[in-house]
Amino acid sequence: MSEPLFEIRDLKLHFPIYGGLLRHQIGSVKAVDGVSFDIFKGETLGLVGESGCGKSSCGRGLLRLSEPSSGEVVFDGRQVTALSHKEMRAIRTRMQMVFQDPQASLNPRMTVSEIISEPLNEHANLKRRALIARVCELMDAVGLNRAFLNRYPSSFSGGQRQRIGIARALALNPDFIVCDEPIAALDVSIQAQVVNLLKDLQEQFSLTYLFISHDLSMVRHIADRVAVMYLGKIVELADTELLYQRPSHPYSKALLSAVPGAVASRRADAPREVLKGDLPSPANPPKGCNFCTRCPHVMDICRTTEPELKAVAPGQYSACHLND
Repeated sequence: MSEPLFEIRDLKLHFPIYGGLLRHQIGSVKAVDGVSFDIFKGETLGLVGESGCGKSSCGRGLLRLSEPSSGEVVFDGRQVTALSHKEMRAIRTRMQMVFQDPQASLNPRMTVSEIISEPLNEHANLKRRALIARVCELMDAVGLNRAFLNRYPSSFSGGQRQRIGIARALALNPDFIVCDEPIAALDVSIQAQVVNLLKDLQEQFSLTYLFISHDLSMVRHIADRVAVMYLGKIVELADTELLYQRPSHPYSKALLSAVPGAVASRRADAPREVLKGDLPSPANPPKGCNFCTRCPHVMDICRTTEPELKAVAPGQYSACHLND
């Protein structure tokens, strides 16, 4: 494995809850509650889990689009959380984001040319001719016709809009891109095209991805390693094929059980693991293991002691008392 590009240690993002007559803080939503992992140069790390488990908040925290409450985020040797806004602006060119909804993330009053050139106008001093040439290069890279330069986002399909968003993210030659559910709002027939485009661009431009998704089949196709998140915490982290063949954590098993044919070792006639109950509130997580209220294998220790994320096999880490 290559050297880490990102080193995340005990990252927390807690959002305050205000209430009462004087609007005092009465609690906090623990969107990300102490996650630690590395992202290596040139790899794609998949981040999966249910809606509301903190995946997008985690991605935004790495880029400081949302300010971390505590913890360390080290990007290529520099601690991002300790940088001033001016220092942060200087390295933002190296980290970008592709957003979930291509319609909401593009300004409807700007043309394709203006959208893609916006980061170049902010961070690069290019003359008009060089700027248009760079925009055309980016459109070629993502498979958009140059004739669409002066069209508005409303003229495009969902897949084409996402390509515009990807071109904008590539404009400053970044090293790292957070792909925040980039295929969730697209038709099934278009999803594979966008994922294949991301893989091709990664090889062409030596990119590193954090690929956030709840589509486990697509994550298997693109990710080198997968982190499984539940209620603000990472419960399992493993090489992709190892996770899909031998998931260790009960939550990972339940997620993969819902995807037909996802687990190679699972018999076709084996009963599916169906979770009971709802996801607890991130404002009031359970004591001990966050998964104890829904786990089919819960023990007494699970309700009192939080399990640590530790190695259970080479390349596989799990946070579960069953592994003790």
